[in-house]
Order: sequence, then C-alpha cells, then structure tokens
Amino acid sequence: MARIDWNNGKVEMIHGSGGRAMQQLISELFAVEFNNEFLNQGNDGAVLPLTLPCSPDGARLVMATDAHVVSPLFFPGGDIGSLSVHGTINDVAMNGAAPLYLSAAFVLEEGFPLADLKRIVQSMARAALEARVPIVTGDTKVVERGKGDGVFITTTGIGAVPPPVDLSGSYARPGDRILVSGSMGDHGVTILSLRESLGFESELQSDTQSLHGLVAEMLTHVDSIRCLRDPTRGGLANTLNELAHQSGVGMHLQEAAIPVKPVVASACEFLGLDPLYVANEGKLIAICAAADADKLLQVMRSHPFGQEAAIIGEVIEDSNRFVQMTTRFGGRRMVDWLNGEQLPRIC
Repeated sequence: MARIDWNNGKVEMIHGSGGRAMQQLISELFAVEFNNEFLNQGNDGAVLPLTLPCSPDGARLVMATDAHVVSPLFFPGGDIGSLSVHGTINDVAMNGAAPLYLSAAFVLEEGFPLADLKRIVQSMARAALEARVPIVTGDTKVVERGKGDGVFITTTGIGAVPPPVDLSGSYARPGDRILVSGSMGDHGVTILSLRESLGFESELQSDTQSLHGLVAEMLTHVDSIRCLRDPTRGGLANTLNELAHQSGVGMHLQEAAIPVKPVVASACEFLGLDPLYVANEGKLIAICAAADADKLLQVMRSHPFGQEAAIIGEVIEDSNRFVQMTTRFGGRRMVDWLNGEQLPRIC
C-alpha cells in the first residue's frame, strides 16, 4: 500500500469504504493522534471501567453529544477540531459532571486535503490531552464531492456526577443571582469577522476552551449552585430564556454589568448585531442563591477561565417567564428569544 501523502493528498471515496485505505487512514492518523489504552482495544466500541477515582459510589452518568459544522474550519483561537472537544466536554460539565471519555465521528468530503484533516485531528488530540479526557472510539465516513462541506465532526461525551451535586435548568428560584464567567460574543464575532473579511480578526479570538476545571472549583466551594449552562448558539439571551421557561421564573439583567469586549461591541455595532445573541464557546452561566453570589464570583475570578466573571442580574417571580434588562441609560427592554438565525454555521 502506498504511503499517505499528508502534504498534497486528498480524501478519496476509498477512505470510507471499509477496506485497506480506510484502515491505513485510521491506523496512521486517528490511532496515532488519539492513542490511549481504550482506543487501542481496536474494537467497534470501547470497553470502559465502571469504577474510577473520579467516579465515586453513588455517582450518576451524564452523556452528551454535539455535531460541529463551523465555517471556516480554522479561526483565531481554535478550529473545528478543538471546538468539537471543548463543546462536548462543556455540555457534560454543565451537568456538574467530571468528563471521562469522548467518542468522535467524522464525515469527510471527497477531495478534502489530508493536510487539513491531519491538522484538525492533531488539534483534537491536543485539546483532549489538555483536558485529560481521552477519545476512546469513533467512526469515519466519506461522502461524494459536493455532498458535504469538507468535514463535519460529531463528538459524544460521558461523565460522572458525584453526589450530592444536583443541577438542573428547572431549579432557579426568585431571588437567585445570575453570573457569567466572562465576556460575551467573542466566538461568534470572531467567526463572522473572519468569514466576511471585515478586518476585526486581528483583534479578535474565539473563546473556545474546556470549562470542567472551572466548574469543579465552583462546585467544590459553593453548594447552592442551582444550574449551569454554556451560552453557545443563540448566546446569553436565548440561554436565559431557556432557563426562565424551564424554571417558570422571570429574569432581570443589568446591561452595564454584562462583560463585552470593546472590539466585540464595536464589531456588533458595525454589523447591526446584539452581542447578547452571539455564540460563545468557552463561557458559562451560573445561577446560585443570593447569599453565595459574591463567594461564587470570587471563586470564578480566581480561575484562569473566569477572571472576567460578573454578577449580571437576578431571578424574579414572573408567570410570563420574561427576561428583561435595565439598559445603560436606565430604561428597560425585553430580551426575547432570537427570531431566525443570526449567525449560520457558527459551531
């Protein structure tokens, strides 16, 4: 079998045929970059231990899956590979779980450069290694030229929630405080600026990162956290509306308290966008009891991924489940659900 030309080669239909070429791609790329004892079992699935140091007696399993279709595939601060690892780890972590394992499924388009595929896989491997969450199984399919868009990646994660942690979007209560871990809109504006060559990208960088370390610190020091959520597609506004509807409450925000980088605010103003609706990939929302809000804020700010954390509002009684905001000028406006799609192919 000829050696794979990683510099100039392209994905071909035979790479998804189940034959020798597919096995060569798997053994020389995925198995090398994702190398771990579970993946190396070489079976159609990974046999995993039920008892782990980070999975104590009484722990419950969490499973989350996410498909990643970002365009462009490479962007300041990351790429579709690291994003696919971070995104699913964060979905697991928002349930209060310690992420344990990942799976990864690739849909590749015929003609996609092997050099780009290798770069993406290596980025995934670095992200998984940094997070200490191995990719233990996966799948690869190839579709005909023109029937895909380069590469789509679906990742699934499994984690363990230790007792007595119990988080849910339905647990918010009137009087609770709403916190965010950092500035809003960084990822979405970075992607759009790069996609449309708007000139902002030199100052912008995606916030894609794994948040399970931050979550672990928060849960260790504050036991009144009601729920956690990462404001990805639809941004802060949509996510808070989801939580308000789940819990049957209203929310009141202070616009001046919501962190938004000046360059993001400028780009949004130029583009006619509201940063509250723009996607994030490395930030979280936390709702906790009012008495613990200041303590939680300090815990978050002491972590590298929470240094810009802020208390941005409170949960209120409201049978209409509205999210409202006091503006910087003292007025009040609704922060409603997003209608339509503000930014396509963002994550």
